[in-house]
Amino acid sequence: MKYNHNTNISVLIITLNEESQMKALLADLDFADEIIVVDSFSTDTTEVICKSFENVKFIQNKFENYSSQRNFAISQAKNDWVLFLDADERLTTELKKEILFTIKNNLTYAAFLFPRTFMFENKVLHFSGNQSDKIFRLFDKKDAEYTSDRLIHEKLKVDGKIGILKNKLIHFSYTNYESYKSKIIRYGKLKAQEKFIKKQKPSYLLHFFHPTYNFIYNYLIRLGFLDGKKGVLICYLNAYCIHIRYQELEQLWKK
Repeated sequence: MKYNHNTNISVLIITLNEESQMKALLADLDFADEIIVVDSFSTDTTEVICKSFENVKFIQNKFENYSSQRNFAISQAKNDWVLFLDADERLTTELKKEILFTIKNNLTYAAFLFPRTFMFENKVLHFSGNQSDKIFRLFDKKDAEYTSDRLIHEKLKVDGKIGILKNKLIHFSYTNYESYKSKIIRYGKLKAQEKFIKKQKPSYLLHFFHPTYNFIYNYLIRLGFLDGKKGVLICYLNAYCIHIRYQELEQLWKK
């Protein structure tokens, strides 16, 4: 779908070594007035790909945590309304139309949650705890910012009403086992650092029971078993992320 006009919206993307994703993502953002990529000094061809798009502003900024990196990106945007996208997220035609309509006609809401469809190797994952996934992606920067108390799974603080869009954002999170495992290990370590900063002590009981509960909850209660082998892998890896959190927290306290 091609657009004959731009909207007063800034699309923001934070990256690190996303060469496999950026071309497809950037080529589909022709509706935006501004596109900003904030990169954490990638060592692959992410920079080259981004700079091949004339309408993309490429900025490198040292990564400290996800909240600070997102707030830095917001500070670079010239428009009040910003649309945050991860490199592995894609907009459908229907969602783009809804975003444009919302920006033009909204008089009530300061931020919008997007429901997401989780993709497992290009196939939809229907259950396994992901069926109710919603995330902030569109908001007025005058009324929202990411809190500084989270290093991972950052929280957007919104001063105003929150809406929910109807059309789903496509999340290509799981491309293969090794890449997803690397991602959740990174997330687990950041979560451990977050808990360490807050002076939370490790618990051997929680280390055993929390990952176990997480797997059982997502696999049985959240119907992960209906996703077949995909459900087993996702539920296991998400529980493994929690195991890494406690393992890393124990190591931080030992140091």
